[in-house]
Amino acid sequence: MLLATITLPTGLVALGVIALLLLSTLMLSGLFGPMPKYEIRGGENLPSNQTPEFLSLLESLADAGVNRTGRFEVLKDGHTFYPAELEAIHAAKRSVNLEAYIFQNCQIGRMYLQALTERARNGVAVNVALDAFGSAGTTRAFFRPLLQAGGKVCWYNGPAWYRLTQLDHRTHRELLVVDGLVGFIGGAGIGDHWYTGVHGHPAWRDTMVRVEGEPVMNLQATFAENWLEANGELLVGRIYFPDIPTLEETAALVVNSTPSTGGSTRARVLFQLLLASAQHSISITTPYFLPDKGLMHELCLAVQRGVQVRILVPGKRSDHILTRSTSRGGYGKLLEAGAAIYEYEPSMMHAKILCIDHQWSVVGSTNFDNRSFGINDEVNLAVCNHALARRLESDFQSDLADSTRVTLQSWKARPIHERITEALGWIFERQQ
Repeated sequence: MLLATITLPTGLVALGVIALLLLSTLMLSGLFGPMPKYEIRGGENLPSNQTPEFLSLLESLADAGVNRTGRFEVLKDGHTFYPAELEAIHAAKRSVNLEAYIFQNCQIGRMYLQALTERARNGVAVNVALDAFGSAGTTRAFFRPLLQAGGKVCWYNGPAWYRLTQLDHRTHRELLVVDGLVGFIGGAGIGDHWYTGVHGHPAWRDTMVRVEGEPVMNLQATFAENWLEANGELLVGRIYFPDIPTLEETAALVVNSTPSTGGSTRARVLFQLLLASAQHSISITTPYFLPDKGLMHELCLAVQRGVQVRILVPGKRSDHILTRSTSRGGYGKLLEAGAAIYEYEPSMMHAKILCIDHQWSVVGSTNFDNRSFGINDEVNLAVCNHALARRLESDFQSDLADSTRVTLQSWKARPIHERITEALGWIFERQQ
């Protein structure tokens, strides 16, 4: 057997070691570094969330223009929102833009591929932007029929040597915009676990909202932002940005968020302001409840001023058992303050909804954790509309009927194996 000896210059070895250490430090800083700490200064002077002054403040601080007309339809669960989205795609005349964190090669995925391919074959501009990590299992070969028909597919932030320090940055946005006139926003990607359920597990509980009117232009602009970064194309023209018809009066903001150098995001500002403004009720539905200290403090303050705070999270059917255990470890302060926490039992709860005072609603891709607030690209629709809030609160009440309330006594009696996994919370608090 021949042994080959390679001699490298000492300086080159030293440079390689230094580069490796620097890269490791940059990557670990996102895991172990401090999270942004938010505190509202002068909160006692915050205007009522029913006033034009509050709307103007939210518009300024969330850096999102207020849309004054629109129409919204709540679509509960995959058996409702998938047919609605497919119907909109089949009816497309000019353009279809789809962005997803998860797009799987599965039964519902093939139905979308067929619909998108048929439209592309008929001259509709079809653009699909997928997260390179969340949709890693879906290869370019799967999309060959769409590509051959003239459609375009790209993956956001794929692995490359010059992006090593940004590998943790993902697009978590779930968007569909058809002809620039109809949009869909919410928490669901394209996968059978939202449609039929997989491996004997029931379909996930989730919510999408069908949007018409002025907010659709902002949803389109959000897609265009990630498309430009992933594909280098700036989408313009009437096939993407047509004249918008005037619909019902409302007040809605599309808050798209991407982390700044300090980790702050517009989504985090949106949530903090709405929680601080609550005077009567806060209803939170989230699959991953890992609030940072600032949000935990804001929720406790809300309880202290007499606000009814209710939080709905997954039960034992959670898709991340360690994350659920870590989340449960943080219930103590909220339960002691008087907040009500419920765990959904029938299936995985994946909806991401915030309702404030039966008037404000937020639906989108943002989880109640640092990955959504400080790492991912996210998008949320915030609407001041009593009818929409009433519908979402009705669904919330229905979900509570299928949930178990966590009491302070039962929380204190949680088993030792849960307490052990809670020790990993300082990691999951940043990464889920």
